[in-house]
Amino acid sequence: MKKIFFTALLILLCGLVSAQNAKVPENVTIKTIDGKTVETSVIKNNGKPMIISFWATWCKPCNRELNTIKELYEQWQEETEVKLVAISIDDSRSASKVKPHVDGNGWEYEIYLDQNQDFKRAMNVVNVPHTFLVNGNGEIVWQHTSFVEGDEEELYEKIKELINQ
Repeated sequence: MKKIFFTALLILLCGLVSAQNAKVPENVTIKTIDGKTVETSVIKNNGKPMIISFWATWCKPCNRELNTIKELYEQWQEETEVKLVAISIDDSRSASKVKPHVDGNGWEYEIYLDQNQDFKRAMNVVNVPHTFLVNGNGEIVWQHTSFVEGDEEELYEKIKELINQ
């Protein structure tokens, strides 16, 4: 029994390590906020770090996270050249609310729509908000689900660690 337990634990740990070094899939179809169809390969930041945040208009923690980061984003960009890409998982019934929602909040992020949730599935996102930190090679180096005040500080520390490697 111990042998089975330790074998399962080893497999789980190997899976976690490999998931952290996973790359962002580039061949998933999403839409721009203006409705143009694109591949996820357009999500790039010229070798600099990127934050990919999965969110929805109806998700209160998502909105708190993106509004909290909004207050710090310009400073983060100046200091680290990080780029935030927000992926809305609103479906076809609520997708028309995304642009007015983004404009109303004054978010200066790159926004995409994942109405069919193909990108969400490809990134193994279960709940929103789900935030990924991606290095300049498109590899996931850190991820976090949910949001409470102070999480933005942890994210910024991870960004600084990444650029200082």
